[in-house]
Amino acid sequence: MKKLVLAAALTVVASTAFAGGMAEPVMEPAVVEAATSSSAGGMIVPLLLLLVIAAAASN
Repeated sequence: MKKLVLAAALTVVASTAFAGGMAEPVMEPAVVEAATSSSAGGMIVPLLLLLVIAAAASN
């Protein structure tokens, strides 16, 4: 009788552990950042300003 109760208890525990089965893993989409040219434009202006100041100082 004890074996029957133990088998029934293990069956209930095992069936609830696998309820729903295996699910397919959900992959998050990759994040793609768009490249902007604003940083390049911001770097050219100070360099040109520095060249103008250097040319004015050399005269």
